Amino acid sequence: MKKMHLETVRNDFYQNIKTLLSEARNKTYRAINFLMVETYWNIGKMIVEEEQNGKERAEYGKFLIADLSKKLTNDFGKGFDESNLWNFRQFYLTFPILDSLCRELTWSHYRLIMRIESSQKRDWYIQEAVYENWSVRTLKRQINSLAYDRVLKHQNQKSEILNIENPQKLNYLDIAKDPLVLDFLDIPYPTNFNETQLEQAIIDNLQHFLLELGKGFAFVDRQKRISTDTKHFFIDLVFYNYLAKCFVIVDLKTDELSYQDIGQMDLYVRMFDEKYRVAGDNPTIGIVLCTHRDKTMVKYSVMNESKQLFASVYSLYMPTEQELKAYIETKLSISNL
Repeated sequence: MKKMHLETVRNDFYQNIKTLLSEARNKTYRAINFLMVETYWNIGKMIVEEEQNGKERAEYGKFLIADLSKKLTNDFGKGFDESNLWNFRQFYLTFPILDSLCRELTWSHYRLIMRIESSQKRDWYIQEAVYENWSVRTLKRQINSLAYDRVLKHQNQKSEILNIENPQKLNYLDIAKDPLVLDFLDIPYPTNFNETQLEQAIIDNLQHFLLELGKGFAFVDRQKRISTDTKHFFIDLVFYNYLAKCFVIVDLKTDELSYQDIGQMDLYVRMFDEKYRVAGDNPTIGIVLCTHRDKTMVKYSVMNESKQLFASVYSLYMPTEQELKAYIETKLSISNL
């Protein structure tokens, strides 16, 4: 008994030291990363200021970059080719205030973000990347899949950035994406697959699915049974959103939305609210996840009036930017019916 206690104490002792070292390494890594961000910003600033001293700025700028690249490469090696120096220049022009830069983001993050033309979109991606601790790879996917537009485009194109620091002001529409891009499920397209296979693929890739679904989602259950006196029903997926403070139940479909799907989800939401919603929870949200959605069906169903029922479209492959934009515009026309 004493031996087991001693081993536990030693293990706790080791884990505490391990945690301390890991935190120190992470802090050092972040500090070095941001030091490089500051350095590249300062180089960009110096390039712009030197350009402004040239009589013919365009020609002088090209000469300046080429000459600087050659000399820096000779002294410091790789990383200072002309394209990178142009990036440093653009970085300073895009973010002219050094204090506005976030220490949590690396140069690779900023190199992606500074290519976004809209300052409002840039602010959103920066805020999301910091808050959600996005890797560079995740940030790239979010930008390429038009995450900003899929979350915010339907909100009357409001100009304010989501107030993450005060999540009580958020509602479900502030945090959900539509359409959902589920290319990470690795389901061949086109193909024949059923709802059970789709559900299992989502469970197998749950972390990716939660990120794609939106902000603040936590997995609760699958095939959740809810019962009447005579019948049993099974909800495919149940989540809780800690920002919107409500349960979110999802019904998976492998084809287009039908009136029966809407009626079934309306039943599920009402029953789930009655059985599982507690004091402090907002009303349960029901999402029918389908491959197609007809605007007439939405207009003439209970979904048009309900603040708890939604139909969200998913794609098993990464659509082109044009396809995503076309879908978002179609969604806007549906919401304005």
